[in-house]
Amino acid sequence: MSRNFADAVPDGCTTALVTPFRKSRLDSAGLSRNVRFQLQGGVSGLLAAGSTGEAAALSEAEYERVVTTVVRAAKGRAKVMAGVGTSNTAKSLVLLCRARALGADSALVVAPYYVKPTQEGLYRHFRALAEAADLPLVVYNIPGRSAVNILPATIERLVRDCPNVAAVKEASGNVDQVTDIVSRCGDRVKVLSGDDSLTLPMMAAGARGVVSVTSNVAPADVSRMVERFLAGDLVEARRLHLALFPLTKALFVESNPIPVKAVLAMLGMAAGEPRLPLTPLSPEGRKVVLAALRRHRHGAKR
Repeated sequence: MSRNFADAVPDGCTTALVTPFRKSRLDSAGLSRNVRFQLQGGVSGLLAAGSTGEAAALSEAEYERVVTTVVRAAKGRAKVMAGVGTSNTAKSLVLLCRARALGADSALVVAPYYVKPTQEGLYRHFRALAEAADLPLVVYNIPGRSAVNILPATIERLVRDCPNVAAVKEASGNVDQVTDIVSRCGDRVKVLSGDDSLTLPMMAAGARGVVSVTSNVAPADVSRMVERFLAGDLVEARRLHLALFPLTKALFVESNPIPVKAVLAMLGMAAGEPRLPLTPLSPEGRKVVLAALRRHRHGAKR
């Protein structure tokens, strides 16, 4: 019987977890508490060591501890996705194999950043990883950070040739691109929103959920918004989308994950300051996120 790789990438809300630090050291206990908070909020997936988790600032040993901690804390109650993307195919392959050995259910592979490969180079990169390990892959398209857009035709080609390309995290900010992918690939690949503020519009075009930053702070609300849309309750999904929108926009007032780590700290949760070259949230940014957090918490009590 052939394996259904898409089962490892759930519909719904997958939280792109922050990596908490305490006095600049990895806070594994705090990460476990954050995972428990996410599970209580009903998320269906957890992303360990993604860009929100400052993967580029982690040592090899820290990367392994982050993935291991999330896998153990999840206890099978949510699927675990591990970030394995770099700008180098060989290095990404090493991380991919490590993530598989550590128990991750799937791997998130960002488009190689800075080097700006052609569409053919992107295809060969992802295909090389897909063929090297049978772990389900989530192709991560984020042109604003990688400086290259993975075109729908390239996604279609990968899905045709690589059975374990299970999903696409689409963060181009272009709903037309989601529509094009769904039109080309249908149910052969799962599209997940990579832009919190566009989750509902992307789901209207065929996406099946979100890899969310906002759900670090409000997992129950983000999870419910996605669940209600999938259940056909568009009125409630829209209400939650509008309620979450100010908070979501505030969480990107400065480079991610600066604001979300500041908000988690305000809530008494494990976060710590981001590592250089990221800096703590500015006083101006703090005013923005405080106002949005108060508004969201007031709305949640109504």
